[in-house]
Amino acid sequence: MNYNQNKKIAQITSQTLIIGVDIAKFKHVARAQDFRGIEFGSPCQFENTKEGFELFLQWISEIKKEQNMDKVMVGMEPTGHYWFNLAHILKENGRFSFLH
Repeated sequence: MNYNQNKKIAQITSQTLIIGVDIAKFKHVARAQDFRGIEFGSPCQFENTKEGFELFLQWISEIKKEQNMDKVMVGMEPTGHYWFNLAHILKENGRFSFLH
């Protein structure tokens, strides 16, 4: 782990919603948890499309509100080039910390 990654991990608190995304060619799957690893809600399956990304962002917002979380951190393994569009949407949205 490098220094920058350690700094990002140190930002995780009890008020951080952690989202892990499994990247695939056509459909991604996301799960939400807290800093202890307690999972929230059902996994979110969404397509690698604008509509799919809107569904994903709405899912995050709902869980964030339900769990009364202040921050969101999204992590994913950069698989091929399939993660580029999702990363762009997350950066464009600007409400999330981003690990890849």
